[in-house]
Amino acid sequence: MIKLIGAVCILFAGTMLGFYQSLQISSRPRQIRQTIQALQRLETEISYGYNPLPDALFTVAGTTAGPVGSLFAEAASGLKDGGTDSVRESWSNAVERCWGSTAMKRTEREAFLQLGSVLGISGREDQAKHLRLAASILQAEEEAAAEDNRRFGKMWRSLGMLAGALIVILMY
Repeated sequence: MIKLIGAVCILFAGTMLGFYQSLQISSRPRQIRQTIQALQRLETEISYGYNPLPDALFTVAGTTAGPVGSLFAEAASGLKDGGTDSVRESWSNAVERCWGSTAMKRTEREAFLQLGSVLGISGREDQAKHLRLAASILQAEEEAAAEDNRRFGKMWRSLGMLAGALIVILMY
């Protein structure tokens, strides 16, 4: 009886591991899409709302849910609270603190850090151009992430269950 319970637990754990990995893969395109929308809102806040960058970042953070919203909130609080951080430092610190909670990968991180290095050092039009460039880079990454989700999402779910079954078979 104990062997059966152990086998069920191992099979369940393998299946859940596969489902978790599949969830990470399916979360990535959604979070990239959220980031693109947040960058478009930030462009609107800067270009048409004439809001200062910290206020624009807080506004975007308030309208964006999940880890992407916390990333923008962290960058805004770095600019507002101390006032001594540059935009680049605040942006980099926010990425360091919050990136682990996202499902995004290194290429999205690099695009995000590149954007942070040019925000706040030029006029509204130039910032809008940089925001559109970052959004277009992320758009290409979103398409690749959606393709990865189609190719690997189901595979991870099946692989987790099969790996659990293999461990159970090898143990008995």
